[in-house]
Amino acid sequence: MTRMKITPEEALAYHLEPRPGKYEVIASTPMATQRDLSLAYSPGVAVPVQAIADNPAAAYDYTVKGNMVAVISNGTAILGMGNLGALASKPVMEGKAVLFKRFADVNAIDIELDTEDPEEIIKAVSLMGPTFGGINLEDIKAPECFIIEQRLKEIMDIPVFHDDQHGTAVICVAGLINALEISGKKIDEVRIVLNGAGAAGIACLELMKAMGATHDNCIMCDTKGVIYQGRTEGMNQWKSAHAARTDLRTLDEAMVGADVFLGVSAKGAVTQAMVASMADNPVIFAMANPDPEITPEEAHAVRADAIVATGRSDYPNQVNNVLGFPYLFRGALDIHARAINDEMKIACARALAALAREDVPDEVAMAYGRKLSFGRDYIIPTPFDPRLIYVIPPAVAKAGMDTGVARRPIIDMKAYEHSLKARMDPTASILQGIHARAKQAQARMIFAEGDDPRVLRAAVAYQRAGLGKALVVGREADVKEKLEAAGLGDAVRELDIVNAANSRHLEAYKEFLYQRLQRDGFDRHDVHRLAGRDRHVFSALMLQHGHGDALITGVTRKSAHVLSLINHVFDAKASDGAVGVTALLHKGRIVLIADTLVHEWPDEVDLANIAVKAAGVARNLGLEPRVAFVSFSTFGYPVSERATKMHAAPRVLDKMGVDFEYEGEMTVDVALNAEVMAQYPFCRLSGPANILVVPARHSASISVKLMQEMAGATVIGPILTGVKKPIQICSTNSTVNDILNMAVMAACKVG
Repeated sequence: MTRMKITPEEALAYHLEPRPGKYEVIASTPMATQRDLSLAYSPGVAVPVQAIADNPAAAYDYTVKGNMVAVISNGTAILGMGNLGALASKPVMEGKAVLFKRFADVNAIDIELDTEDPEEIIKAVSLMGPTFGGINLEDIKAPECFIIEQRLKEIMDIPVFHDDQHGTAVICVAGLINALEISGKKIDEVRIVLNGAGAAGIACLELMKAMGATHDNCIMCDTKGVIYQGRTEGMNQWKSAHAARTDLRTLDEAMVGADVFLGVSAKGAVTQAMVASMADNPVIFAMANPDPEITPEEAHAVRADAIVATGRSDYPNQVNNVLGFPYLFRGALDIHARAINDEMKIACARALAALAREDVPDEVAMAYGRKLSFGRDYIIPTPFDPRLIYVIPPAVAKAGMDTGVARRPIIDMKAYEHSLKARMDPTASILQGIHARAKQAQARMIFAEGDDPRVLRAAVAYQRAGLGKALVVGREADVKEKLEAAGLGDAVRELDIVNAANSRHLEAYKEFLYQRLQRDGFDRHDVHRLAGRDRHVFSALMLQHGHGDALITGVTRKSAHVLSLINHVFDAKASDGAVGVTALLHKGRIVLIADTLVHEWPDEVDLANIAVKAAGVARNLGLEPRVAFVSFSTFGYPVSERATKMHAAPRVLDKMGVDFEYEGEMTVDVALNAEVMAQYPFCRLSGPANILVVPARHSASISVKLMQEMAGATVIGPILTGVKKPIQICSTNSTVNDILNMAVMAACKVG
């Protein structure tokens, strides 16, 4: 796997656009009318206020407390970058907040405290206790982090969790459970060497000892060597607690005969000679970031029997904290826990280990880029495993209940698991899967409009994300100038810049075009002008002749005009079976709308064919199609000439014998709302529709743009399908991310 290249300009743009930062606060209750405001604030708010005053536990019922975590830092140990201050830590803490939401549907707010005084932090955080259901401490340097966490645990009645310590420890232990099983060893017998006596290292060793590792079999090292009983230099109370009775003094000496190495230290701290001296089937967790103590390649070169994990996503067995903290807090919040204790952390680790031993779903393998099965290169689940949300929190919750920290135990664990599944955001996993498929495809992507900075930025992002080769149609000097203006001047050497003037295939393109268009009123002069001067036609000719694998265009011209130009080279008209399908992503839901590009006023046969093509797009996205033919009427009422074809289209599908669910005609609320749909017990759909086939292109366009502008839906498309080769036409108001998403769709041949 190649490591993704992220430039400073891309990172800054991501945090700047479309609005500064990474999240916003949205009201979850109505706020439109005077009555709404009266209920939300005065006088209605007085009722829950009194209820909470009478019974503090009611805060979990009437406020967001039960699903709200504070992500708190003072910026003294930022991501291995060191002490850069509270304000500089804010992007990291915002990122942590959105990870909570993305992976476990936990609301989180970042709070940066501008002090290095532990007492001030303890005071500030403790005073915030009524607001939150849990506290996630982050990027606070040792030893202050130990003092702060311990004191807060003592004085607060909600979970306090320093993720740099315990998050790493939980994932590390999960991997170790499986690594020891593969190597046939037991935790109470193995010799463990830890390099890095900071917060994460100490927490790893403490959790392993809680699981059965013996004290004198655990050797901790820091920059001064082995931490042994009697050592005085560079010691503190936390290191002293793990001082071993040993004559070993250096990391080299400690590694001889060791079964397990845990590294949370620095790049290159472990040599091949050290690895060679370890016991049979050594377990090596080289977790230094961004570069491990020793790479898997270096370790395997001297020990083919080694089981190796790192902190990096471009190697197997990534020790990634996102596998732990969202689900630990999810389980803890759902039992209104007073704390996250060792038993809950161990339960999380064991559940993660057990999940890695189960059969891996295809969508997980797709996201990871290869088939996965339990073994030396797969001892830890991947962050994109959809089972994490409903496997890990129940294990954590049960451990919390068994150890008496639950205020509100869960009675029906099966119902709880079902509720967790409902929290999953399908849009995230689907997009992740598509990006993984695109990475495997390695398509040569033709970006037709190389004079637009958005297109150029998307092309650079496509190539640097490892998705494939970007072919930009444009003039080299112009492309270079625009890239430099965008802060991406170095990228001009990475892209292939092509145009009619430097193409050795131009004559072949023109001859093909003449043969295709000569009976449509085009002479050789017309063909020369089209092939040599129109970038859309030139790009389509490149694709037609196999000089690229897919095409992205439409950013600078209206889609109808671009489609007419592409039709000079390909058969992409309604009569040829082409269809446009737009994906709307909103609040964890995906709905496809068709036809949004090609058919102006389809009849019932056209509508049936549109449904078939849209179902194909849905399946390519990983959805099981449920088609609704929508109108302003439902199942024949009110009677209208305009609704007749929508009523007839399902009958056409009946005769075609298709293999997906469909029904109609119906209004949109019937199609999308399960409760309203239930009023029609004869309806053939097993659940809300995920494909809406609309009466005409104008109604499709209105629907999409209304959802985009009023509801803030993410729009991908229109996705062009039914054409011989992958072509996707963006809209003129596309962002860089929109263009990149369309390129990914083209690479995966979703259309």
